[in-house]
Amino acid sequence: MENVGGYALRTTTTLSFEDAIAKTTELLAANGFGILTEIDVQATLKKKLNLDTKPYKILGACNPPFAHRALEAENLIGVLLPCNVVVWDEGDHRVVSAINPMIMAEVVDSDEIRSLAGEVSNLLTPVLEAIEKL
Repeated sequence: MENVGGYALRTTTTLSFEDAIAKTTELLAANGFGILTEIDVQATLKKKLNLDTKPYKILGACNPPFAHRALEAENLIGVLLPCNVVVWDEGDHRVVSAINPMIMAEVVDSDEIRSLAGEVSNLLTPVLEAIEKL
């Protein structure tokens, strides 16, 4: 797993695209995250622009207790929620990437948000590390 530009965490897997999504969803759930939204970017670009692109999905992951705490600390934090997790197909491997929760601590000057960002990071990082081992 690598930290990319400070704003994203990224790993790769040789699982199929659909299996990578299923395993990511399963691992997120095991860490208290549900998927609020699933955006099929490939299908959207095909429908709206008639473009043929690689499979690419955005999963809007949410851990309700953390989301509640964050919103209690800072109402505007909602613009950074949910935690987006992205899966795309590179042909010989799939990429799984997530927002680096610590970016929230850089954007919002709040001790509570800094603490929450660290806690969420401690839940998201093992998900990506586990995918990398598959």
